[in-house]
Amino acid sequence: MASRKTAMWIVSILMAIGAGGVVGHRNAYATMMYMGTARDYEFYVAIRVMLRSLILKLRVNADLVVIASLDVPLHWIHALEEEDGAKVVRVENLKNPYNNHDRFKLTLNKVYAWSLVEYERVIMLDADNLFLQNTDELFQCGHFCAVFINPCIFHTGLFVLQPSSKVFKNMLHDLDIGRDNPDGADQGFIGGYFAHLLDQPMFHPPSNGTRLDGTFRLPLGYQMDASYYYLRLRWSVPCGPNSVITFPGAPWLKPWYWWSWPVLPLGIQWHEQRRETLGYESEMPLVLIQTIVYLGIIAITRLGRPTTTLTKLCYRGADRNLTIIQTSLKAIAIFSILISYTLPFLLIPHTVHPIFGWTLYLLGSFALSCSAIIAFHLPMVAVVTPWVGIVGVLLVMAFPWYNDGVVRALSVFGYAFCFSPLLWISMGKIGSSLHSSLGREALNLLPSRVVTVSTQPDHGFNKLY
Repeated sequence: MASRKTAMWIVSILMAIGAGGVVGHRNAYATMMYMGTARDYEFYVAIRVMLRSLILKLRVNADLVVIASLDVPLHWIHALEEEDGAKVVRVENLKNPYNNHDRFKLTLNKVYAWSLVEYERVIMLDADNLFLQNTDELFQCGHFCAVFINPCIFHTGLFVLQPSSKVFKNMLHDLDIGRDNPDGADQGFIGGYFAHLLDQPMFHPPSNGTRLDGTFRLPLGYQMDASYYYLRLRWSVPCGPNSVITFPGAPWLKPWYWWSWPVLPLGIQWHEQRRETLGYESEMPLVLIQTIVYLGIIAITRLGRPTTTLTKLCYRGADRNLTIIQTSLKAIAIFSILISYTLPFLLIPHTVHPIFGWTLYLLGSFALSCSAIIAFHLPMVAVVTPWVGIVGVLLVMAFPWYNDGVVRALSVFGYAFCFSPLLWISMGKIGSSLHSSLGREALNLLPSRVVTVSTQPDHGFNKLY
């Protein structure tokens, strides 16, 4: 109930502001921001890119509003207000009465969009929207409009609403009583509140600019699911303008991650918008530091050529069990190769441009592989075979002249099928190389007393004859 009282207090303040006339525009593009997930910073960057693309590239005639929870860092709030020109509304997180995963626990904050009563219409957005053109005509829609990217369920990644304190109070009441919600998140809750939207007419903006009343379905072109593009590698949406792309799939394949391209072809478009609006100044110092470190590792391993390897150091020490030492060294060698290909991936800033991201990954994995090669006397060609395979699959995925997504997917699978025997052979060579090199080091570095005992003549045998 405390959450509801706080929400109502916010409504009264917003209504007072609206009455005072302190508003730049009659309409607004709004999004929300909250804390508590492993990807808070990534969504913060995504929101800034979306807002800047709206105001700088598309020149929308509306305010930009961010509904931010109270725990959002103040320096993020200042950046949104002072650098991006957004109006930030601080709110207390609404309590989610449904048992749900942490990913969707706070998405019900989207209900606060109905409290922005100083605006006539609000377009509520998720951070993973990529705008291709101005959509101000949506402000002519009725009191609720949304897109059905699923045949039976509309998507809450973009919808138009008429702010209303009455609707907001009703929604808060529904949360208090725990009204049925199929997914425990904003999608199911808002979908249940406007359960009859599927039966409503399609929205077509009046040519005279008048505002419509009622509820409408929006054409699919206002929320084009990226998977439609991946099937044909081009847009073929017949209804409505091709205005907005949404990425509702797996959270780790959102377009702002550097590995999203060329795995998903549309990732580069999002990064082009970021390059033209926000830039990459926050990530570049870390990219530069990692580049210098990796180049230093390559220089040391290729020019230094240390004479004492890790295997020699492990064999020094008198009475150890050679089998245990050799088994441990084999495990360490295999683990070091795996680390060479995984650690650089984890260290790269997640939201850097894909070109920088993949270049830094390839440089880092090569540098660490060189360290493993020197430390364990491994064959270089076998160790870098996975590196060559990664370069190859990136080139296959980035090839720009596929007829459709099916041909592209088959090409990737075909490449993987043809390359897998080479990868298997390289793993076998690494294993045999480890076995022979460890055995050779054992013979060369056994304690001298063992060699002496084995080479002394048997005097008892000589006396017999």
